[in-house]
Amino acid sequence: MDPGAHRTERRPTTAEPEDVQVNPPPPTTFSVLVGGALPGDPSATYSTAIGQRLRAMLPWPTTNDPVATLLRTHKAIHASGDSGLLRRAYGIAEQMHRGQMRKSGEPYITHPLSVAQICADLGMDTTTLVAALLHDTVEDTNYTLAALERDFGEEVAILVDGVTKFDKVFYGKDAEVETIRKMIIMAGRDVRVLIIKLADRLHNMRTLDARSRSSQARIANATREVLIPLCDRLGIQALKRELEDWVLRALSPDGYARIVDYQARRKGRAEYLAQVIAQVNTELTKFKINSTVSPRTRHLYSIWKDTVAGSYAEPRDLPRIVIVVDGPETDCYAALGSVHARWRPVPGRFKDFIASPKNNLYRSLHTTVLGPEDNAVEVLIRTESMHRVSEYGIIANFRYPQHAAGFGPAARAEQLEWLHRLLDWQSAAADPAQFLASLRCDLAEAQIIVFTSTGRPVLLPADATPIDLAYTLGADVGHRCIGARLNGRLVPLSSTLSDGDAVEIMTRPGQRDEIGERRVGELGTGIEDALGGGFDGLFLLVGGAFWPREVVVNNILGVAVAAFQPAAGIPHPSHVHSRLDHPE
Repeated sequence: MDPGAHRTERRPTTAEPEDVQVNPPPPTTFSVLVGGALPGDPSATYSTAIGQRLRAMLPWPTTNDPVATLLRTHKAIHASGDSGLLRRAYGIAEQMHRGQMRKSGEPYITHPLSVAQICADLGMDTTTLVAALLHDTVEDTNYTLAALERDFGEEVAILVDGVTKFDKVFYGKDAEVETIRKMIIMAGRDVRVLIIKLADRLHNMRTLDARSRSSQARIANATREVLIPLCDRLGIQALKRELEDWVLRALSPDGYARIVDYQARRKGRAEYLAQVIAQVNTELTKFKINSTVSPRTRHLYSIWKDTVAGSYAEPRDLPRIVIVVDGPETDCYAALGSVHARWRPVPGRFKDFIASPKNNLYRSLHTTVLGPEDNAVEVLIRTESMHRVSEYGIIANFRYPQHAAGFGPAARAEQLEWLHRLLDWQSAAADPAQFLASLRCDLAEAQIIVFTSTGRPVLLPADATPIDLAYTLGADVGHRCIGARLNGRLVPLSSTLSDGDAVEIMTRPGQRDEIGERRVGELGTGIEDALGGGFDGLFLLVGGAFWPREVVVNNILGVAVAAFQPAAGIPHPSHVHSRLDHPE
């Protein structure tokens, strides 16, 4: 209702902004951002537009079938997809949810259908789409998991069970955290659990305006802290970009509106990029490099983040292009040379993610050059296989089954190494809050690469310490760690590592102490026993026999306890120091 609706004409009609909620326009969907960027993509924007135009010319209606779009999208990527199974799954979902409504006032069935559509747009298989259609039936209806398994098989049941929330009546305030823990465990059996959960959250973010401001903030914060980092670790940048834009819209409406307004006011970007692409194509042809060059639009959150980080008065959005070469990796470096031969590179702006891939297997060359009119232009260079993985990550083999061999079991296992690490320690974290804190830390987006004494590159979270490196190298190395040399200099174990550091971990040679004989999950008992014996017990436990007492007190104690805490389920370091200072 208009806030001035009950005012008379004689009274002032000054608007009251706090009573008026104007929702900014929604972000661009991921399918629009990536459609057609890769030659031969099954959901290219051009082919989609042609299909829509042809259907509009048909003399009979084509919109009455609620699953028509879903089936059409799925069959475009998976020609052998089972349409009958999808129709049967929709029929049961519609029957089970009949009479239920969403907060937006729409029938509830629109939600699972939209989640399945998102999965289809991503290129997921028939089994994932069936599970997406049924993902809320066990949680919100009288359709049991046993009945679902009987009707659709064990594989679908595992996926649905993985995204089914725990009951708040039994778990109370810990229900949300325990649901995340369960989802992580089930994802260890089938990673498609996470894909359905991400699609579910994306649709909830798209319909967030129907909820209260407090609910919007709560859901957006949870998305930012857990699900977006999960999306990044899976390498699904297509989903991550849209989720980040929706989070920005919910948590910083002014910042979001500022970027949208900037893009609306900006003139000449398309013409400038066309000029850049024409010149790049000329250089690539000269070097006989087969490639496709296209604009690479940055999403709203990325622009906002760079603007805030650099404290710029105007939004920071450099023109950007992507070069997708049709050839081996060496062609990427040849393309880089051709671009640098044309324009002067900006110092310090080159990154080689081909030689040193990110932990989600993202590989690409990044450079910035002074392009036409001396404007800075960002350039991304990658092969077609790199481009597929950079957009869709671990689900690239579902979307591009004809190229699945290029992203086989070994590559997928490497990409999910972080998930296996979570599974190793999650059972030991009895406290839900501790589990969530450790999960957020492990999924930290900012990362660095350090080098061991043998030259091995190791990926670590930003602000990592030598203790973190020691346990990344192996539990035994972590157990026996007594010191570290950073770039040839002896440093405390609490030292913060930086990108490119050379770190040598010092261990007790030729022996195993009491800690080294234990599994990480049992370490908490040893520290609790040491605390029971006072400071001397803990002093010996962390290696006091090998270091001067003051070194242990100042440098090792807190770091060692903090490092062991996530894996062992022991108290926070502040609690440890409190008990040392004030023994009972």
